[in-house]
Amino acid sequence: MSDIKKAVLAYSGGLDTSVILKWLQDTYQCEVVTFTADLGQGEELEPARQKALQFGIKPENIFIDDLREEFVRDFVFPMFRANTVYEGEYLLGTSIARPLIAKRLVEIVNKTGAQAISHGATGKGNDQVRFELGAYALKPGIKIIAPWREWDLLSREKLMAYAEKHGIPVDMKHKQGGSPYSMDANLLHISYEGRHLEDPAAEAEESMWRWTVSPEKAPDAAEYLDIEYVNGDIVALNGTKLSPAQILAKLNELGGKHGIGRLDLVENRYVGMKSRGCYETPGGTIMLKAHRAIESITLDREVAHLKDDLMPRYASMIYNGYWWSPERIAIQTLIDHTQASVNGWVRVKLYKGNVIVVGRDSKTDSLFDSSIATFEDDKGAYDQKDAAGFIKLNALRMRIAANLKSRK
Repeated sequence: MSDIKKAVLAYSGGLDTSVILKWLQDTYQCEVVTFTADLGQGEELEPARQKALQFGIKPENIFIDDLREEFVRDFVFPMFRANTVYEGEYLLGTSIARPLIAKRLVEIVNKTGAQAISHGATGKGNDQVRFELGAYALKPGIKIIAPWREWDLLSREKLMAYAEKHGIPVDMKHKQGGSPYSMDANLLHISYEGRHLEDPAAEAEESMWRWTVSPEKAPDAAEYLDIEYVNGDIVALNGTKLSPAQILAKLNELGGKHGIGRLDLVENRYVGMKSRGCYETPGGTIMLKAHRAIESITLDREVAHLKDDLMPRYASMIYNGYWWSPERIAIQTLIDHTQASVNGWVRVKLYKGNVIVVGRDSKTDSLFDSSIATFEDDKGAYDQKDAAGFIKLNALRMRIAANLKSRK
């Protein structure tokens, strides 16, 4: 008899988590609490409630939470303050959602008195690591049930057979073969993996993309966008103040319209394998370009370079599930300290897949001094003779080495 009396399940209402719900009830003989997060995936979530009720889940044990504002404010925005990119390209749209889900799972465990959490991440993927590292960091003694590491339902056919045997509703798309891709969506991005994309030489089908038009079919007229920053975060678009979730949604709309934010990537997974995925991150692509632009005039050179040095490590922490680790929090503290001066505006031009910075200014924090930078007469603001000594000092070690080499 299991000592787990109640478990909180991260529940989407789809085939996999519906099978898991029934499997938990049968295998662990436990009461199940379901948690469904609205992270801006654009899907109707109330059907998840109805499906949970069909499985006998008590109404008070069904949690469907709108986490969109918290997601952008407390997770996406802090990540973009660091200009975070994994392996040079990936904007971490899936990775950054997982610590919030883990946090909410633990909160529901504490509220309901459950002993365990359960998730539908496979034993091959990164999400199992992200969910579980987050859960252990926030509740060290929590028990975790990962069905894909326990059961023998390791194929779609076996899942379908289990569902049929136990009367689990299967929608038509699964009966007809399901989606050709494994997809994950939230307010920051949508990802595509599997099937056709498992051949890294095969170009993604145009019909796959959902958020963006192809750059070839984007409008022929460019669109200008003014982005206002306070302490490193966007607060307004074209003069209109918006909430964090509203800002990202609007940037997604504009970016998608202009074919911005598509990515085809073979990434290195935490578990050791390479995986090919395609991503749409229109709003995030605009955010990254604009944030670097406002920092270019408001951050000290060495501070900016230090941020760039730390960013790959920070990105790996998020990708590998260490959002709640002391090292990530320490780096975040440093990053946020640098953002006190990141205030002002950036103007970008959106055109056929491109985000082009065409202007930036900060009335209060700009370090750009036109009287020094000018190519015209600077009236003594900068003494060009100073450069000679600087160059000679920096060349000294190389001159010494060259002289030694010439004597050999």
